[in-house]
Amino acid sequence: MTQRDCYAPTAMAQQDPARDTPATGDPWHAFGYLVSGVAFYGLLGWLADRWLGTSFLVAVGILFGAVLGVYMTWSRFKQEPDPDAAARKKNATNQELP
Repeated sequence: MTQRDCYAPTAMAQQDPARDTPATGDPWHAFGYLVSGVAFYGLLGWLADRWLGTSFLVAVGILFGAVLGVYMTWSRFKQEPDPDAAARKKNATNQELP
């Protein structure tokens, strides 16, 4: 096998890494958002509890982190409406089909 047999510039040139693809639902991203939100804001709440001498801010931090993690997951993975799909649903009289 020679170096010429292993070199494939045309195959690499056909790949398009800059292609704009919508975010797919990778469950590890969602899990990471939720866990990191709970851990980070729970830690901030715990530190605030220690600093202020209270005992409720860790729960507030955990709840806020969970809500923020759910929001970040929703905003990352929401599907934008396809404008072409609405146009395909209309018939010749410009009425939407069911």
